[in-house]
Amino acid sequence: MLSIDPNMNSERDNYKFLIGSIIPRPIAFVTTLSNDGVLNGAPFSYFNIVSSNPPMISISIQRSEGNQKDTARNIFATKEFVIHTVDEDNVNLVNKTAATLPPNQSEIEIANLTTVNSEKISVPGVKEAKIRFECVLEHFLELGDNGQTSCDFIIGKIVRYHIEEYLYNNGRINQQRLAAVSRLAGTNYAQIGEVFSIERPN
Repeated sequence: MLSIDPNMNSERDNYKFLIGSIIPRPIAFVTTLSNDGVLNGAPFSYFNIVSSNPPMISISIQRSEGNQKDTARNIFATKEFVIHTVDEDNVNLVNKTAATLPPNQSEIEIANLTTVNSEKISVPGVKEAKIRFECVLEHFLELGDNGQTSCDFIIGKIVRYHIEEYLYNNGRINQQRLAAVSRLAGTNYAQIGEVFSIERPN
């Protein structure tokens, strides 16, 4: 087995090891509003559950050469955002929003996604997602090494769920109908595939 010191790796090498090893990763499609009212949309696969009481989820947004991305900047400014699930039906549209655009251009318009008003926050969501979470900012951490910030780690508290009715049954989500997709390495994605169960020990 190889034994590798991450401090001897370049940032790119560490990135490749991580995205190739920690798979599959769920994808958060995040909408935010700029101070100028531009609706931004971007996908992130450094995404997960933090807590169920209260319900909180996290996204980690990597900076580019130390520069904060629009999503992180907007969340820090407005303290609101919407996270959407990415599935087999909307993944191609979401992929279009990964293009690098100036802050005054909306990825939502480029991808021809349909906006829908939120109930608890001012940031709109998109209709093409089967599940979306209206979130308010709980924690915003700037992370990095040697005094240089390389990542904005964001924890949001969910203030409203929106779930397509045909997915919902007795408090549970039908994972087959959701048909979520996940990120692997490079340009590769994964579908749910075969599911198996293992009973937990007492």
